[in-house]
Amino acid sequence: MGKRVLVLGAGFGGMELATVLSEEVPDEVEVTVIDRGDAFVFGYAKLDVLFGRTTLDAVGLPYASFAHPSVRLLRETITSIDPERRRVVTDAGTHEGDVLVIALGADYVLDATPGLAEHGAEFYSVGGAARLAPVLADAQPGDYVVGVCDAPFKCPPAPSECALLLHDLLVDRGVRERSTITFTIPLPSPVPPSPDASAALLEAFAERDIRFVPGVRPTGLDGARVTYDDGSVLPYDVFLGVPKHRAPEVVLESGLAEDGYVPVDSATLRTGIDGVYAIGDVATVGVPKAGVFAEGAGRVVAREIVAGIRGETDPEPYDGIGQCYLEFGDGRVGIVNVDFLSGPTPTGSLTAPSVDLVAEKQRFGSSRRARWFGL
Repeated sequence: MGKRVLVLGAGFGGMELATVLSEEVPDEVEVTVIDRGDAFVFGYAKLDVLFGRTTLDAVGLPYASFAHPSVRLLRETITSIDPERRRVVTDAGTHEGDVLVIALGADYVLDATPGLAEHGAEFYSVGGAARLAPVLADAQPGDYVVGVCDAPFKCPPAPSECALLLHDLLVDRGVRERSTITFTIPLPSPVPPSPDASAALLEAFAERDIRFVPGVRPTGLDGARVTYDDGSVLPYDVFLGVPKHRAPEVVLESGLAEDGYVPVDSATLRTGIDGVYAIGDVATVGVPKAGVFAEGAGRVVAREIVAGIRGETDPEPYDGIGQCYLEFGDGRVGIVNVDFLSGPTPTGSLTAPSVDLVAEKQRFGSSRRARWFGL
């Protein structure tokens, strides 16, 4: 029997980890990936759905298409995790592994912001984006607020992208001159690790008369006004919210989490329990909660498992380097390049937005579809 690797979650990190193990040591591992969903969805798909560029049904890549040697992918809901025993109970049975990898992402906590569920709308899940899409498709003159409720949050450039794409949509609808757009965020700048990206975004906001309000968190919505933790109040007709994030409840109940997420060693992604790792949005590792960083973490854990099987030492550590595509509107895309772990502080740069980078972003998605799903 090969080494049993139990992977909880089939997002960027889980998909890459399982794929690397299947490529490197297919005869020496038995990989089980468990996810409650039936399809993989790229994080950026939410904006495509929100702004009517595609539909909810079109963005999913069915897990049934994931076919790699030594890997089985189960659609089950995890009900409990026993890290010490590397044992997981689901609605369909019990699974145990020699290695346990927590890659369950982060859940949204709408109730953490009073009134968000009742008087606002979240666009960060593709389901939430789909519910809000008809409202934007019929957008009327009014006050629009894009509000980030707390930090950290997934896909850090996405709220800025939302504000810029919202501007384009209102222009196309012929209602921009009779509307306001305000973007609020609890961070000091749109993309703190990259001053270049933040400066370019602030310039883009100014050119489009988008009001940017940093350093505030919404504390309540009543259907007409949103109140912030500094006492300020904004009127709104449509509130597009990014809810507070935290690790899934089943992870919190496992005892692995601290302050809402699972702490890990930044070089190896190990937790404090032997044979247990956490990667991606569920982990606290000092990098953004974004797919490309989860993918890199998945590779690192896979290579550590491979090194253990082959008797090798000192596998390459996690480097915390990644890039995120950033839509500026007007059919242009830029790239934020960031390095979080090499030096004493994170650093970042911006590849200037252009029409040419739209195709590169598409190639990014196509390469993962081909690698993981053979599509």
